[in-house]
Amino acid sequence: MIKNKAIDLFKKFLSHEDVSDLFSKKVRAATQHVGIKENTSSPYFNYQKLEHQPALKSDVVFITGRFRSGSSVFWNLFRAQPDCTAYYEPFNERRWFDIEHRGQFVDSSHKGIQDYWTEYDNLGHLSHVYDEKWINTALHMDEYSYDSNMRAYIDSLIEHSQGRSILQFNRIDFRLPWLKKNYPNAKFLHIYRNPRDQWLSFLTDKQKMNSAEVHETYQDAFYLDVWCKDLAKQFPFLSPVITAHPYMRFYYLWKLSYLYGIKYCDYSVPLERLTSAPIEELNTIKSILNWTEFDIQKSVEKIESITIDKWRTYADESWFLEKEQICEAELDCFFNTPHANNNVNQMGTL
Repeated sequence: MIKNKAIDLFKKFLSHEDVSDLFSKKVRAATQHVGIKENTSSPYFNYQKLEHQPALKSDVVFITGRFRSGSSVFWNLFRAQPDCTAYYEPFNERRWFDIEHRGQFVDSSHKGIQDYWTEYDNLGHLSHVYDEKWINTALHMDEYSYDSNMRAYIDSLIEHSQGRSILQFNRIDFRLPWLKKNYPNAKFLHIYRNPRDQWLSFLTDKQKMNSAEVHETYQDAFYLDVWCKDLAKQFPFLSPVITAHPYMRFYYLWKLSYLYGIKYCDYSVPLERLTSAPIEELNTIKSILNWTEFDIQKSVEKIESITIDKWRTYADESWFLEKEQICEAELDCFFNTPHANNNVNQMGTL
């Protein structure tokens, strides 16, 4: 009752003409686009561009993927290569560069991975620029966004790489516009997975969070709720007030991430294809990266087969399809791009 009264009072405050006008001006000022597109030469002095800037290197590779998409498998394939440094989840709250903080735990589902942090040894200085807010705040960054610490952090990782720099993230899918702007010569790879199987991997207790009761019993283990809370500013339908069912919020995030991945990355690969036809996929990636020394066999040895369509043990297709179709219709409306052939009908064949 007190909460509702407080909300009503705040709404009245915002609706006051003077307050509304001031608020609107602040919003317009904060959302103005910068008109200048590039830094042109000074008419008085000639400045040489700084050489060897990490941001301008052409042998840097960014990997993006949702949690439980197979991104750890993808990272491990690059880690097997001797002429690169493959960084695992640089923004992770375990702070891999901090020996006292990172611990020794390795997820048992990450087969063939003994640790995540070897590449971060002797990089303790990163603590000066690392910001734990990166894991759940300002998750959406366009090309006009600004974060000097984030750029300094990534630059430092690149500078301390032996050979090529490979950076695998689970928290950059909606920051890809900013990264593409700041690292224009880098290559970007995107991994994705059938959302229905990925959903099962999200659930830490499938009996408790069964299809009939998950609406009430869902417990967040992979940042779904905190991501939706932050990204609802850009995508209002992520709010639990609008979209109450956790699978629908999960699907929205999956699809949005997929859309960003295929738009901003040089190559997108489904986990199912990577594990069933690794030689073909790695040959394609090798060519895209122009990496002549890439030893495909070394990476293939790190791949284990996966079971697909496990979602059928959770619920029948109609359970998933009903919710996915609602989400797709909302996305069509949001992006104003109606289409005749709904891709969601083919979801079971991904």
